[in-house]
Amino acid sequence: MDFNYSPEQEAYRMEVRKWLEDNRPKHLGARGDEDGEFAGDDSQWQRLKEWHKKLYHAGWAGLTWPKEYGGRGATFVEQVIFQQELGRLNLPMGCNVLGVIMNGPALMQWGTEEQKKRYLQPILAGDEIWCEGMSEPGAGSDLASIQTRAELKGDEFIVNGQKVWTTIAHRSHFCQLFVRTDPDAPRHKGMSALIVDMRSPGISVRPLKQITGDSEFNEIFLEDVHVPKANLLGPLNGGWQVLVSTLMHERFGIGETIGGTEVMLRQLIEIAKNAKINGKPATEDPEVRQQLAQFAIEAMAKKYNGMRSLTKRLKGQLPGAEASISKLVSTDLGQRMTKYVARLMPIYSTLERHTPFAPEGDWAKRILQCESMTIAGGTSAVQKNMIGERVLQLPKG
Repeated sequence: MDFNYSPEQEAYRMEVRKWLEDNRPKHLGARGDEDGEFAGDDSQWQRLKEWHKKLYHAGWAGLTWPKEYGGRGATFVEQVIFQQELGRLNLPMGCNVLGVIMNGPALMQWGTEEQKKRYLQPILAGDEIWCEGMSEPGAGSDLASIQTRAELKGDEFIVNGQKVWTTIAHRSHFCQLFVRTDPDAPRHKGMSALIVDMRSPGISVRPLKQITGDSEFNEIFLEDVHVPKANLLGPLNGGWQVLVSTLMHERFGIGETIGGTEVMLRQLIEIAKNAKINGKPATEDPEVRQQLAQFAIEAMAKKYNGMRSLTKRLKGQLPGAEASISKLVSTDLGQRMTKYVARLMPIYSTLERHTPFAPEGDWAKRILQCESMTIAGGTSAVQKNMIGERVLQLPKG
C-alpha cells in the first residue's frame, strides 16, 4: 500500500491549511487549551457556534456528506486531510460534532426520505444540535439492557425512562433516543430508535458536574413523552442494528481525529525539552528519549492502522469493528501520555490553564479526564471484545 498523498491531495492540503490559518478565530487553537467542542459557558458556546457557521458556509462541515444534503461530496481521504489540519492547529470541528459524525450518518443510513430532508441540513448548518440517548443508570457498557420504554398507541409512542451521561443534552434540540418497544422480545430484538424533540413536554435535563468542572454530560428524565410514529428511525424493534452502526460512526470519528494524538505528542515533547533531570533537559535523558520515541511509534502505528477503516469507506462500505482498534488505541495512548507528563512535571502539570508556569496544553484537565475517555464511546473492555470476536474471529469466552 502506498501511504503517500498524491500531488493533487497535497495541493488540497495546502488549500485547507491556508483557509484555516487565515480564518481561525483568535480564541481557538492558540495554546491548545481554549474553547473545546463542548464549550461550557454561554459565551464560549456562542463562539463555538460562530466557528461552526464559518466552517459550514465555507463548505468544510460534513465534507463527505452528499451534496443533496448540504455536504461537499468529498472523498474520505480529503476528510482525513482536513482532520489532520484541524488537529495541527488544535481547532474543533464546530458545535454539532455528534450530529455531524453520528446522527447525520445514522439518518442517511436508516432514515426515510422525509426524515433526511427535514433533519440533515439543519444538523450540518449547526442550526439544530443533536445528542445521543443511549446509556442508562443500569445500562452503560451493556446497552442491550436499556429499560426506557416506548409504548406505541395509535400514531405515537409514549416514552418513559431515564438516560444518563448524555453529552450536550442541555444544548440539544433533538435526541436519537434508544428505547425498548417490545419488553417480551430478546433484549437485542425488542429495541427501537426514535427521533425525539428535546422541547417536548415531559422531558427534563439535569447537567452533571464533573471532576473537571465541566457539565457537558447530563441526565435526561422522560415522563409520558409523546413522540410521533413518523419519528421512528429504522425498523420497529430493529434498533439494535441502528445503535451498532451509530456507534461505529462515532468510533470512526473518535479514532480518525488524527490530530488529537499528534498535538498531544508535540506538546509533550516541548515539555520534555523544558523539564530538567539532573540539571539537564529531560530530552537528553536516555529513558525519556526512549519513552518519547515509543509514543511517537505508537502514534504513527495508530495513524496507519486507521487506514483500515478509511480503506473500507473508500470502497463504499460502512465502518466496521476495526474502528474499535483506533478508538481503543487512541484513548489508551492519550491516557499514558497524560500520565507521563505528570511524571515529568509533577507540580506544573496540575496547574490550571492560563495560570503562571502552566505548560502548553490543558494538562490539569487532561489528567482528570483521561480515565473517562476509556469509557466514552464504549469502554475499553467492550472494544477488546469486539476486536477479538469480530476482527480476530476468536471464540466467545
